[in-house]
Amino acid sequence: MRAILIIAQKEITDGLRNRWVLGATLLLAGLAFALSFLGSAPSGQLGVKPLAVVVVSLSSLTIFLMPLIALLISYDAIVGEIERGCMLLLLTYPVTKGQILIGKFLGHTGILAIATLVGYGAAGIAVAWSGDTDATSWQAFANLIVSSIMLGCAFIALAYWVSASVRERSTAAGIAIGIWFGMVVIYDLLLMGLLIGTKGWIDATVFPYLLLANPADIYRLLNLTAFDNIRSFSGMAGLSEQAQFSPLTLVAALVVWIGVPLTLAGLRFGRSES
Repeated sequence: MRAILIIAQKEITDGLRNRWVLGATLLLAGLAFALSFLGSAPSGQLGVKPLAVVVVSLSSLTIFLMPLIALLISYDAIVGEIERGCMLLLLTYPVTKGQILIGKFLGHTGILAIATLVGYGAAGIAVAWSGDTDATSWQAFANLIVSSIMLGCAFIALAYWVSASVRERSTAAGIAIGIWFGMVVIYDLLLMGLLIGTKGWIDATVFPYLLLANPADIYRLLNLTAFDNIRSFSGMAGLSEQAQFSPLTLVAALVVWIGVPLTLAGLRFGRSES
């Protein structure tokens, strides 16, 4: 366990020292503040708590930004170390490949957690300080922060699987961008086309389960349908009636999206020669 924590600490230290990661953190925080203050402006007229508006706005932002940041900071976690020759040196120490993988994963998760807590947490506190809030809105906001980190973990796990399966960093980078584009942009367009093509037949049968096949859609359901005040304001009431999954089921689905790719990455990495 000590070896895992040392590797995780090194990843966090390297990540915080990296200007690109710090820039991404500032970008996340800046956009969060902008959406918080601009998006909560009409809340009084609509009779919606300002923090509830913030949750809806930040959920839409997170679906695009968090997977991209997660993939870009971790796509070369394994293949990059192998190309630089650092992996051979690391394996001369009394650590296993499994410990290296888990340590790096915890380190990258820590980087995302710091960025999310600092960026979103500060924006949420600022909104709460300037407007009225209620317990339900705070629960939804806490759910947003935790699920955002989990969404990032899912894409980090996918990036690790890619990184353990290719031999060049450039290949891993291309596949990582393809994963982001496919899951965040293309997948929902394909679902929409499928609904139109089948004239709604698939809507009541297979469609809710197709949403579970994409961590971004799981995240959307978890944040926009779990609470009544969020669901009514976000316009997701109709979808929540079709996809009647409990929050616990959605969290479990995200855990599966983290565990399965990470396990496959470990198996792939364990069989590699480096």
